Amino acid sequence: MLNKKIKYKILKTAQRKKWAIGQFNVSNIEVLKGVFAAAKKLKSPIIIGTSEGESRFLGLRQTRALVSLLEKETGVPAILNLDHGRTLDYIKEAIRAGYDAVHFDGSHLPILQNIALAKKVVSHASRFGVLVEGEVGKIPGNSKILKKALESKIEDLTDPAVAKKFAEETKVDSLAINVGTFHGIAASGRNPHINIERIKEIKRVLKEEVFLVLHGGSGTPEKDIKTAVKNGIVKININTELRKSFTAALKKALKEKPNEIIPYKYLPRAISAVQKTVEEKIKLFGSNNKNLC
Repeated sequence: MLNKKIKYKILKTAQRKKWAIGQFNVSNIEVLKGVFAAAKKLKSPIIIGTSEGESRFLGLRQTRALVSLLEKETGVPAILNLDHGRTLDYIKEAIRAGYDAVHFDGSHLPILQNIALAKKVVSHASRFGVLVEGEVGKIPGNSKILKKALESKIEDLTDPAVAKKFAEETKVDSLAINVGTFHGIAASGRNPHINIERIKEIKRVLKEEVFLVLHGGSGTPEKDIKTAVKNGIVKININTELRKSFTAALKKALKEKPNEIIPYKYLPRAISAVQKTVEEKIKLFGSNNKNLC
């Protein structure tokens, strides 16, 4: 486990030197192995994310134990983050289990209620050296392949003034913002462009006070990702593309050998597919050869 000073240093260095660290969500040990294999090969720090659903399936304490073991074996600095925590009770459970960071998603709430609950999360988390990510501006979609791309109206994007108010009052370490992305990938493979100007506007009012987070990184045009990182995005969440890579490789392996019933003979292909996807993202984000520990 990394202490808060090291966790903060990783994000601060990325912010200062204009590269981003990827959060790769996992829901089983095979995907986790693929993520760590990629990070070890490319000497990159990583963030391992589990949503409430993913963490309930894997187990909060089991996930913490697995990540700690792989950190030790690979030498990869990894921050374990609860993704889209909705309630203070479950966030407290994750903190008790040893998570390094928590994401409180109150974006569906009125801003004053979002702020009030985020302050409670920060107050509790700070006692345990846990980083907190807040969210302003609801990011649509879910981590699936969708029939069509979701387009955010300009009024749905994060308001810079609201982002500033939220950051100043809650004292969160990171802030997830809606700049036109969505959770998931359109079946066409063509996701909407990032609103770079909105990132610049938010960055201008927040300066270096918080780390800006991009959710819905899967399927987003690579050129947009690179520009977003140059303009202040420090953390980028990837989930759907990992699920897609894992599932496609697994289906192919089982189709080629339909009578195979030994998991360790067909799962390695799925692990390799995840590793390949994560390697591509690490290079895109510029976090390769940035192992700071």
